Amino acid sequence: MGNKVLIVEDEFVLANDLRLLLEQSGYKVSGIAASAEEAGDIMQKQMPDLVILDIQLEGKESGIDLARKLKAANIAFIYLSAFSSQKVLEQAKTTEPYGFLVKPFREQDLLVALDIAWYRHQHSLESKLRQEQMLHNQFVQITNERSDGIQKLSKISRAIQPHVPFDLILVRHGGSGEGQFNETGYLRTGFNEYQFIGELELMNITGLKKDAFYQLIEENNTTANATIYSLPFTDEYTPVGSLQKILINFFNIQSCLVYPILLSNGTQAHYCFYSRQRDIYTQNHVDMLNRLKACLMIVTEKINQHEPEPSPPVTQVSAGIKKPKTGTDHSAFKCIIGKHPLLLATLDLVTQVAPYTTSVLILGESGTGKEKIGQCIHSLSPRKSGPFIKVNCAAIPPTLIESELFGHEKGAFTGAVEKRKGKFEQAEGGTIFLDEIGELPLEMQVKLLRVLQEKEIEYVGGGAVKKVDVRIVAATNRNLEKEVAAGNFRLDLYYRLNVFPITLPPLRERKSDINELAMYFADRFCKEFNKTFKGVAPAMLKEMHAYNWPGNIRELENVLEQSVILSDGKSALELMRSLTGAAPRITSSPNIETLQDVKFIQQETEKEYIISILKKSDGRIRGKNGAAELLNLKPTTLESKMTKLGIKKEDLTDPAGN
Repeated sequence: MGNKVLIVEDEFVLANDLRLLLEQSGYKVSGIAASAEEAGDIMQKQMPDLVILDIQLEGKESGIDLARKLKAANIAFIYLSAFSSQKVLEQAKTTEPYGFLVKPFREQDLLVALDIAWYRHQHSLESKLRQEQMLHNQFVQITNERSDGIQKLSKISRAIQPHVPFDLILVRHGGSGEGQFNETGYLRTGFNEYQFIGELELMNITGLKKDAFYQLIEENNTTANATIYSLPFTDEYTPVGSLQKILINFFNIQSCLVYPILLSNGTQAHYCFYSRQRDIYTQNHVDMLNRLKACLMIVTEKINQHEPEPSPPVTQVSAGIKKPKTGTDHSAFKCIIGKHPLLLATLDLVTQVAPYTTSVLILGESGTGKEKIGQCIHSLSPRKSGPFIKVNCAAIPPTLIESELFGHEKGAFTGAVEKRKGKFEQAEGGTIFLDEIGELPLEMQVKLLRVLQEKEIEYVGGGAVKKVDVRIVAATNRNLEKEVAAGNFRLDLYYRLNVFPITLPPLRERKSDINELAMYFADRFCKEFNKTFKGVAPAMLKEMHAYNWPGNIRELENVLEQSVILSDGKSALELMRSLTGAAPRITSSPNIETLQDVKFIQQETEKEYIISILKKSDGRIRGKNGAAELLNLKPTTLESKMTKLGIKKEDLTDPAGN
């Protein structure tokens, strides 16, 4: 093995026991330190590959303080501590450790944790180097292209977005002077969609006339060092000028990274990255830009060699900014609806990880679209021509899941009348999507870990192993860290899967996408049911924006489907049920004379809707995509309603038997 390990632990007996255990297991121990300061001295003489780190240490600095330095130096580390208050654990989590062991622990737990830490570190480092090399090559290509400065800046902005995310990028070009405009950039309006921000746009945003505007940009401050800012922005801590303050308020900016570049003519250019997400910029972003600084300087000088061309005619810029698109959505994301910054950040992560074989863990509440993101990862990967095999771990009985995943030999168990390939073998050369991975039984977690480690499977009832070339994308709506703490999910499997986590935002955190989603689903269902789409009533949109959507996009889809089914096709869609319950609402009252008539119409309308959902789920009530889930009801509640409304199996087929 030969990896050098530094032990930072102030209990000498435990530290010495760790040293003996590691040396017996083939590791080289570069030293034992009782404090962060002592660890620093050892690291100056011999840099370790891995660090085992206690949180509570002697001296002024804690293990968390040292962890931040290790992270900056790109050294893998795992925490080893008996101190586990929620506050301390949250602080430790921000340093992104490669593992966490709580005292007392088993020897095997430590060895597994070290193995996983090294595995994750190697994959992370390899991915980072590849991404930076790719970005460097893009900079070189843009530099050598025959294009004007505006076009080069546009391409630079698109290339850098996945690595230094932004909602707005502005570049203050080298050189300044009275009446000289030198601030241009791009506002991100969608995935691969950018709006040019130039002189006219900035004047519209500020609402100033030319003389006052030029006086404003002359007040812009500069900085000689790369600097990161987050809310609250103040004059004392934010060296930005009046124009930047207006932009921060206008676009609801939460974080800012200012990166200066000294050009060969002695002037400075400043790249200003603005984000609507809080605390998004880190020292890692600055370090990456530093490594690419020489190349970025050359392309920036190329941009400055061309006089900026006048931007196309624009309308008044407002909060509902409307501009011609400068790009189109990637075809792999055509099934993803929305442009909220949180969603776009997720799509950026997808584009970063897709080209590699790295395992991906997709996290998010039910109904947020985890399967669609898994499909996007596959479609953007070199494996896109291979199979994409979906497995719902929660829907397979525990007794059959091993056979379902790995296959079985003929006669392996009662009913195994022939040899059968499992899902992993079916996914050969492609991607396997393991949905609801948190539901996997513990004994199967061990076997899945072997597949991740050894890239091989074994048939049920067979003795030989078979190599498989499969990429694993897993998804769950559970908090796997809590499941690990409760003993329901293996720590080693969690860290193997969690090499590259992607978290999908719930719909309540991206409500600006509700209108677009509603129009998309309403139009789709109108076409499906052969009804004219007359739009969505403003009152319905208002109520949908006020609702928190516990069922997320899936629930929104169901609400729109119900509204289309119950609409007359002659007017805009209206909400046909209360969003706090399941009972449809009646918007018309044909020939209603008694309270009994009202009750009858309500029941018939509800019956029609439930039957339509049952048909959609092929009569299945329980499980994933069953009628109960689609209706956001408990299965027992739905069964009770079906009995009350007299819904029978024959109601689910039409006279033609379809």
